[in-house]
Amino acid sequence: MDQRRDYAVPAAPWHTLLAPIPLDSVPSRKPVASPEVLATPHGAAIAGWEQLTVELSAGSAGLRHVMLILDAAGQPIAVSDTVLYRSTVPGAREGADPASAIHYDIEFTQESIGGRIEQDGTFRGTRWQTVGVETEEESEPTLESTPSEPTAADVAGIQALVAELLRRQSRTEG
Repeated sequence: MDQRRDYAVPAAPWHTLLAPIPLDSVPSRKPVASPEVLATPHGAAIAGWEQLTVELSAGSAGLRHVMLILDAAGQPIAVSDTVLYRSTVPGAREGADPASAIHYDIEFTQESIGGRIEQDGTFRGTRWQTVGVETEEESEPTLESTPSEPTAADVAGIQALVAELLRRQSRTEG
């Protein structure tokens, strides 16, 4: 009997790839690199670049992280949206005493879409879905990642997130 369940279930309305960001979420704003890196010759290439991020926790059900990179002129140059769904699912150990055979696997799905934003505003990126299972028997989770081209709806959704983060950035300036 298969006891697995659909674990890609949102914990909140925002806990879905490309969903609207909660109204009370204010992006954090910080440089893309540490002062030590920016002080190096290599760091000069990214001097003035900043990242706007929104990190949302769904507790043990997962998380969401939206990030927008701005160049020194304040123009968007890259964006990503990542959602992790996590659940604990009972399983059974093969050949074990039925009284002690129950254990719990951690199943997760991570969906993301990210890439660069061209000067004309077009988006060039990739959509990823990673499915994983972590068991008590294995030290590393089993992962399967699948890339795909973003759909027109994906591109419209990521562009809406960019516009929303840009609109909210004034709340983080000070």
